[in-house]
Amino acid sequence: MRSFARSAGSAPRSEAVARASKLSHLGRGGQARMVDVSAKTPSERKAIAEGRVVMTAKTLDLVLAGNAKKGDVLGAARIAGIMAAKRTHELVPLCHPLPVSNVAVDIEPERKPPGFRVRASVKVTGPTGVEMEALTAVAVACLTIYDMVKAIERGMRIEGIRLLEKRGGRSGHYRAQE
Repeated sequence: MRSFARSAGSAPRSEAVARASKLSHLGRGGQARMVDVSAKTPSERKAIAEGRVVMTAKTLDLVLAGNAKKGDVLGAARIAGIMAAKRTHELVPLCHPLPVSNVAVDIEPERKPPGFRVRASVKVTGPTGVEMEALTAVAVACLTIYDMVKAIERGMRIEGIRLLEKRGGRSGHYRAQE
């Protein structure tokens, strides 16, 4: 079994535990835990995330022409993203199951660099936010695009998955800087 020594730049355990105490998903000893949201008042919340699948112009044109052997790439990616948002709590261990009220996955072609920009918007009225649901929708939609055209191009890249905006909840409004 391999032993990993603490690097010279890492903090001692007591400092790491002190920093971890500010994270809601970690207990006093630094162990993972699910946050109790039962006392929180449900409110309207929304999150928007995006990501990109970068590919050659030839692959982009093939997908846009509807000539992928596996079928409707963009339709399948949209459905996969919606399904993923609804099942985020099954994929990310400490996420709460939420009664998602709306998921929209938009996929737009881009020429420079060639590929697709995937954007997901998720809404809920609940005790906690839907950032993870929006991010998961984008990630799975991007993975679906990759899966459906990987036989044509294995060098595609999935990149730039990030939260663009969130509204609602105690922390208020957040908008990413460009």
